[in-house]
Parts: sequence; C-alpha cells; structure tokens
Amino acid sequence: MNSRLPLSPPSWHAELSLGFARTGERTVLRENRHRGPLRVQKALYPEGDAVCQAIVLHPPSGIAGGDHLAINIAVDRAGEAQITTPGAGKWYRSGGVEASQSVRLSLAEGATLEWLPQETIIFDGAQARMETRVELAADSRFIGWDMLCLGRAAAGERFTRGRFNLFYRVDRNNVPLWIERGGFSGNDAMLSSPAGWAGATVCGTLLCSFPELPQQAASLLEALRALAPNDGANHGITALPGLLVARYLGNNSEAGRLWFTALWEVLRPACCGRPALIPRIWNT
Repeated sequence: MNSRLPLSPPSWHAELSLGFARTGERTVLRENRHRGPLRVQKALYPEGDAVCQAIVLHPPSGIAGGDHLAINIAVDRAGEAQITTPGAGKWYRSGGVEASQSVRLSLAEGATLEWLPQETIIFDGAQARMETRVELAADSRFIGWDMLCLGRAAAGERFTRGRFNLFYRVDRNNVPLWIERGGFSGNDAMLSSPAGWAGATVCGTLLCSFPELPQQAASLLEALRALAPNDGANHGITALPGLLVARYLGNNSEAGRLWFTALWEVLRPACCGRPALIPRIWNT
C-alpha cells in the first residue's frame, strides 16, 4: 500500500473563550468554550474560592506558519482570575506563511485579572504576529506580562530570518493608557541598535494598573527599584498616568522571569489585595 504525505503540515485555527463570574464568595469559570487545540481543563483554586486560576493549554506546543490562535477572556463584576501557561510558547520556522495570536482581555467593574503567561520563544525563520488588547473598567485591576526570546539561545540560534510584529493596547474606561506597536525582521538593524534591542535576545514588559496606583506609585517605585535582575541586564521601571511599566532587556529568559516574579510579589498585594502565591505549574 502506498501513502502520500501532505506537502506541508495543516495549519491550526484555534479559539478559546473564557468567562469568569463572581458567585457569592467564589469566582467560577462560567464559560469555557474552545475550537481547535486550545484548552482549559478545569478551574483551580490554590488559594481559596475567591481567585479562580486557569492554565491555558496548547497541545501542539508550538505555533507554525498559517496557525491562528484567538484567546478571549472576560471577568465579570468583582470576579478574580489568574491565567498562566504550563511552559514556554514557541513560534516555529515558517515557509513564508504568517502565524498569529490575538488576545483580548475584558474586565468589568471591580474585576481583577492576572495575565501571566510564560515566555515566548521565536524560532529563527518564524513569521509571527502577536496582538493583545486589554479593556479595563473604571475600577478594575490588572497585572500582565509578556517576555519574548529571539532564537533558541541554548542551541546557539539567533533570529536572522523571518518577521515579528507586535501590538499591545491597554484602555481604561475607553481611554488608552498604553499603545505599543513594533515590528522587525531577522538581522534588522534595530536588533543591534542601542535605540532598539542593543544586541540582546530577550525582551520583557510588565504592566500593572489599579485605581489606587496614583497614590501608591512613589512608594511602589521605591520598593520595585530596589530589585534588579540577577544577570545584570538592562531594565527600567516607571509610572505613567494610571499605569506602571517594567522592562527587561537582556539575554537570559530565566533571569527576566525571576525578576518579573519578584516585582509581581511586591505588586500583587497593592493591586489585588492578596499576598503572592507562586503558581505551582511554574515549578514543574
């Protein structure tokens, strides 16, 4: 018997919609709809009923050319949710077709959301586009981060071919707090320019917004600036109107992640009113 393999692997178009709602003292995963290989298996409660934790699974473990992923998360009034992933995301080399991921996070009045995915590795030759939109109500609370790794450092790989485009927007009450748009190709001059990546291979951004931030910004900045990445990488923390921003630029994703975690341990009590409890999945 003869069989013929496809000339190229099929692409995945996957969607995940999660809705969190407050029921008494408990936040429940009221909506969990998916199409394609994006899943949340169950709601978790590692710190009691109030905070619902969900771990987003992508069974293929990587995004290839032609794949399109859409994640929509809504937290209703007074709900508290924490979203993370079991491991690093991967964008594989493409034969020329773009892959994309769009994330929309919507928070109602009094809602709290922690968006804490693990790092994203962009393979040499990837054609990738990432878009994140965060919609905050007047009194909702948000902590989120993203960390990008260009190439597989352990294999000595650099990002010399391909294209990556990024868009990130945070609005509060329909007023923009943060709009970032960027893009670069493999071996782009901006990757080595002091005005860009300055030769680094890992870049991370942490964003935090909550109603009391203007009154607490000065004391928070003092506490946060006392912390530094353990690899001596370039980093910075600043407070904008209604938004606190931390940046990492270096060559060690683990050092960047540990620094972001240390910042989160300071920010979480101020933003969410709860002590930091490291998600168990980060240690597996």
